[in-house]
Amino acid sequence: MDKENATQEDAELKAISQALHQIYDPVLEEPVPQRLASPLAARRPRWRMAALAAGWAAVGLVAGLLAGWQLHALRMGTPAKPEAAEVPNFVKRAAVAHAVYSPEVRHPVEVGADQEQHLVAWLSKRLGTPLRAPKLDDIGYFLVGGRLLPGENGPVAHFMYQTHQGTRITLYVRANAPGNNETAFRYAAEGNVKVFYWIDRKLGYALSSTDVGTDDLLKVANAVYQQLNP
Repeated sequence: MDKENATQEDAELKAISQALHQIYDPVLEEPVPQRLASPLAARRPRWRMAALAAGWAAVGLVAGLLAGWQLHALRMGTPAKPEAAEVPNFVKRAAVAHAVYSPEVRHPVEVGADQEQHLVAWLSKRLGTPLRAPKLDDIGYFLVGGRLLPGENGPVAHFMYQTHQGTRITLYVRANAPGNNETAFRYAAEGNVKVFYWIDRKLGYALSSTDVGTDDLLKVANAVYQQLNP
């Protein structure tokens, strides 16, 4: 491995670590459940350390799967099952991907908006289904570009948009979603990452942001849906 690649891998690993801290460190501030408070009062530090260690062990599996595709230096693994079974795993992956890449200044995407046609054709070919990059200029979001990421059942597409003020949102698209004609939006929060997601036939979509309010993010999600389903 040459020095430049090693430096890039170190930078991406650092970004992933920082993003995961940002999402999951609030666990440290959560109070001990009331039903356990009394018997565990004397052992609270040990309880917190054990909970934190278990949590980071599960998160490590997700991070390994995400980073392994990009770095080829981490072992692929199976992500831990979420406690809330109703939230699909791809939504958690979308939140982690947003936290990792949205703060990037120099390398937020693999292919920039100046090569949009190539980007969409490439991602469509890799996912095995026609894709579109929604046009959100009318609501103040402009395409930055996109990248290919690993998914549970193959590659996924990751599009990034940004306002003139620098606010970013990301659209995570996976193929081979379970058959579902339900297109209603669902909401999930992973740490400080807000996500609206929906499944439309074989495609699953997750729109993520840390800087946009829930109501405004829902408006963007509606705009994305209308673009993809004219």
